[in-house]
Amino acid sequence: MSVVDYEADIYLDARPTYPADWYSKLAALSPHHHLAWDAGTGNGQAATGIAEHYDRVIATDVSETMLHLAKPHRKVTYHHTPSSMTEDEMVDLIGGENSVDLITVATAVHWFDLPRFYAIAKRLLRKPGGIVAVWSYTTEMAVSPEFDPVMTRFTEKTMPFFKFPECQYVVDGYKSLPFPFESVGLGSEGKPMELEMKRTVSFEGFLRMVRSWSAIGAAKEKGVELLSEEVVKELETAWGGSELVRTIVYKTFMLAGTVRNYNLRISWHLMSNLKSRIPYVL
Repeated sequence: MSVVDYEADIYLDARPTYPADWYSKLAALSPHHHLAWDAGTGNGQAATGIAEHYDRVIATDVSETMLHLAKPHRKVTYHHTPSSMTEDEMVDLIGGENSVDLITVATAVHWFDLPRFYAIAKRLLRKPGGIVAVWSYTTEMAVSPEFDPVMTRFTEKTMPFFKFPECQYVVDGYKSLPFPFESVGLGSEGKPMELEMKRTVSFEGFLRMVRSWSAIGAAKEKGVELLSEEVVKELETAWGGSELVRTIVYKTFMLAGTVRNYNLRISWHLMSNLKSRIPYVL
């Protein structure tokens, strides 16, 4: 799933860019590079990054508004996938069982119906060797000794308005996120890999990013303006002025894995078939 539709244009402009080396690391883990699926693609940022390493990328989202803003790329095909689609329809749309070399979910898996998504992913992933990777980042960030404490106080005021229970997965840094896959060295269930993501922006760029938070929109719906003129001025002063360009370091986290014990299941299946073909002898 994606951010709320009315935030889509802000989201496209304001959110940080995922480092290119993340895609390189994931591509290095998958033996084949024919097909990738970017689920919850949003504006297509991860999909176009993955496309540098895979022959084809299928990018899906439940939000048509976000897809209208997605970045075009010759290797990427975008599809609107409403939640009414069945698991079989999703599998057929993306490429069929045992066909996908890499599945990515960038800052979105916490919104998903996890049992459904994981069931679809396990059917789609190439076996052996297919990789699924999910990642996100929190509101926790580092800018400067003057700015950080002011930002921390502001963030604490926004927490009650992260109204969706799924947001807790992000607050926890995905430590509580179910992830039923075998680790490939980039985090594991309960122990996500901690990373950093940087973005250099002016104060106005920073402010656009904050305005894209779901908590800001949720507060407005309740008549609360979290980014009042007074708050904005306090943040701007701590930043060092509206024109000053600074580097934001975001706390990020990733989980990557492959279908668990696939070879063991295949061996058991083959043995079962073999036993069924051998006459029982006393």
